[in-house]
Amino acid sequence: MFDGGIILRIMDQNTQHKSSVSALMLGAIGIVYGDIGTSVLYSVQTVFHLNKLPVNEANVFGIVSLFFWTLTLIVSFKYVLMILRADNHGEGGLVAMLALVSRSLTDQPKLRYVLLLLGIAGACLFYGDGVITPAISVLAAVEGLEVASRAFKEYVIPLTLIILLALFVFQKKGTAGIGKFFGPIMLLWFLAIGALGVAQIVQRPDILQALNPLYAMRFVAAQPLTTFFILGAVVLCVTGGEALYADMGHFGRRPIQLAWFFVVMPPLVLNYLGQGALLLREPGATANPFFMMVPKWALYPMVGLATAATVIASQALISGAFSATKQIIQLGYLPRLQILHTNEYESGQIYMPFVNWALFVAIVAVVIMFRTSENLAGAYGIAVTTNMVITSIMAYFVMRHVWKWHVVVALALTAFFLAVDGAFWFSNMAKILEGGWFPLFIAAVLFVLMLTWYRGRQLIAEKRAGNSLNLKEFLQSVFAAPPQRVAGTAVFMHPQDVSVPNALLHNLKHNKVLHAQNLFVALHYHEVPWVDVQERLKVHPLGNACWQVEVHYGFMDEVDLPKALAPLHEHGIELDPMRTSYFLSRDTVVSTDQPGMARWRERLFAQMHYNATSMAAYMSLPTNAVVEMGGKVEI
Repeated sequence: MFDGGIILRIMDQNTQHKSSVSALMLGAIGIVYGDIGTSVLYSVQTVFHLNKLPVNEANVFGIVSLFFWTLTLIVSFKYVLMILRADNHGEGGLVAMLALVSRSLTDQPKLRYVLLLLGIAGACLFYGDGVITPAISVLAAVEGLEVASRAFKEYVIPLTLIILLALFVFQKKGTAGIGKFFGPIMLLWFLAIGALGVAQIVQRPDILQALNPLYAMRFVAAQPLTTFFILGAVVLCVTGGEALYADMGHFGRRPIQLAWFFVVMPPLVLNYLGQGALLLREPGATANPFFMMVPKWALYPMVGLATAATVIASQALISGAFSATKQIIQLGYLPRLQILHTNEYESGQIYMPFVNWALFVAIVAVVIMFRTSENLAGAYGIAVTTNMVITSIMAYFVMRHVWKWHVVVALALTAFFLAVDGAFWFSNMAKILEGGWFPLFIAAVLFVLMLTWYRGRQLIAEKRAGNSLNLKEFLQSVFAAPPQRVAGTAVFMHPQDVSVPNALLHNLKHNKVLHAQNLFVALHYHEVPWVDVQERLKVHPLGNACWQVEVHYGFMDEVDLPKALAPLHEHGIELDPMRTSYFLSRDTVVSTDQPGMARWRERLFAQMHYNATSMAAYMSLPTNAVVEMGGKVEI
């Protein structure tokens, strides 16, 4: 006989699964696709108006065809179907891919180092893109007011800056409260832009022929030089494509894929077709074809909806900047920065004041410098296309060394990706003097900072290793004539497992006591997103109530040392929070003429080290239980 209870449970599980997939799809629509979804505001306008491309049937059909096949090849094929498979324990993004590739090339240190530099460069370019995206998106939305009345022209920049200020002020409150509205608003946005496209297509249904790739090929063949420059604007339709991969850990591969093919791509294609249909009927609409598709009665509501959509797109990028910065810090390429948690239940909901306001200042500078979304289009695309090229190169090593694909297949796919990405990249290189230098400048500054920090930490580690005493031997000598023991537990932080922490030396020298229990703790960060809680701690007894403790974290893990040490009771170590003190070494870095880095980089590192957030705050230590011991390190 059939068990009705089992059948009901199976049906319930299937319903829950469908519900969870639907919820994740809605979340992906709100967070992942905001940037690429708002590119319809300025992409067609930039191609025809900024580049002064004549409006005729051959050009309109060719450009719309290029838009469609760019979305298909880069987003649908490369990112959605291929790159999303390169997950690092469920996490995506260039940092996760870098860690994935790095682990598979441990036996090839030189190649690993080159790819490491490439990955870090890609992460730096993400910030360059992050400065341009909010500026161009919000500007383009507010510029819709100019279509209603030219009187609004002088208010566009002030309104844009007010909206951006409100967005960045709100960051410290977190996105948990309003995040649930992101998906529905963006869903409404996609329905609206799809409907606008359909309204135009029915008046010129022949525009549907642009889906045929022959029109794109004919345009390229007839106007190769024009195509070279136009591709730098066409690529604007795929800005935000990296977000598909970067946000995979939040929503999963399948919801992102389903959302793209069934919810996001169809309205985007319909809107580009609609803008093409409008230009066929009204060639003079190139100044702002998106808003000129909107009926007069719906213009103001559409400007409001577009502004909301661009704010959501900007919010997603800002949150991504916080997350990426945290990952880079834990991989050792940036100094510790203040991290505030905006949601007690979601560890990923974080706010980083320095990153927030640094982004805001840079974005305000961009808006004031370039003044219109059309001018900003010249600066947009270089960071995006360079990241696309880097992703394609890294993807080869994933295919070859992680997935173990045949070298011919891996090379063929990589060559195809690079051919497509390279065409857009070379086109964007021609825009460097038009503003493309700005995101590259930001990326270059960050690249120098990251490499300087990484190298400086190496020099400090080498200096300590050369001057340090062996911990086991030192303890043996101490306990040969033991100092007075006092009640409680002392936790000594030190990055090197086998050497003596400076804080211990200072404590013995000045206080001449040793605690009843002593833990020598070293934090280890790994090139995986998460370390299982069961693998978090490694404990090595040293005798005389002393233990060496290793705490292991992934680059996505939350660093909370008291929480990590709580399971020590399983090893026979009882920690009383009220009787535990954390001893930290607070070093002052001094630049010297010793071999290492250039003098200016040593001074830069010293300043970065001085301004880094305290180790106590970074590790979530209770402030009333921290003792800092000063020291000096010459590099």
